[in-house]
Amino acid sequence: MEYEHLVYTKQDRIATLTIDRPQKLNAFTPRMYVGIVELINRAAKDDDVRVLILTGTGRAFCVGADVKSLEKGFASQPGEIIDPGTELLPLPLLRMSKPVIAAINGIAAGGGLDAACACDIRIASDKATFSSLFVRRGLLPTMGGTYFLPRLVGIDRACELIWTGDLIDAREAERIGLVTRVVPHAELMEATKELALKLAKGPPLAIARAKQVIYSGLNMELDAALNDIRREYAILSETEDHREALRAFLEKREPVFRGR
Repeated sequence: MEYEHLVYTKQDRIATLTIDRPQKLNAFTPRMYVGIVELINRAAKDDDVRVLILTGTGRAFCVGADVKSLEKGFASQPGEIIDPGTELLPLPLLRMSKPVIAAINGIAAGGGLDAACACDIRIASDKATFSSLFVRRGLLPTMGGTYFLPRLVGIDRACELIWTGDLIDAREAERIGLVTRVVPHAELMEATKELALKLAKGPPLAIARAKQVIYSGLNMELDAALNDIRREYAILSETEDHREALRAFLEKREPVFRGR
């Protein structure tokens, strides 16, 4: 199945979802938005995928919804409007048990910034820029910006970014903790795929359960979080992956994890 302005590839157990509408700075239409959600869910259900990379083409990562669509109630064509029941983009990213890496190649603004913030790790080109932007349209972040930004950069910086809509560069984003690291633009995909491959070779069950307790623990008291950790640890200690890791250590070789 082909998706409008979206490219989905899979190699070495890494799926890459590229937003490909560079002439519009990868602003998404309703049809594209639905396609992005469907492809994220496809990667989540695919046993041959262990890591998802989200990126864009051209000068932008993504600038969120097409402004012309907003003027028409988010309809890019007559009669085309997002179904209110459509899943909001951050939800499939957070529910996915696999690591999600944003390779931020350029401008990440509005809903594009929210999408990047919903990823687990953000690697940015040194040419990338960031803006919450919504306030300039008389709006607030609609796809989780008010949830993610305070957790990434702190409440005060999140307030400043959301209330001003100011543009910051990649180095400032790295300094305040908005992105994991910054790399030269020409090396962005190489650096991202290097990390993705490292994660893809790791134990998928342990990574999945670690992701689960990391995020669930954000909303728990310490004793409840520790109970969750102990339960997941006990489950993982009975897996074939754990036994393979022990054998590999004793045999002085790299483990081969099969997700069992």
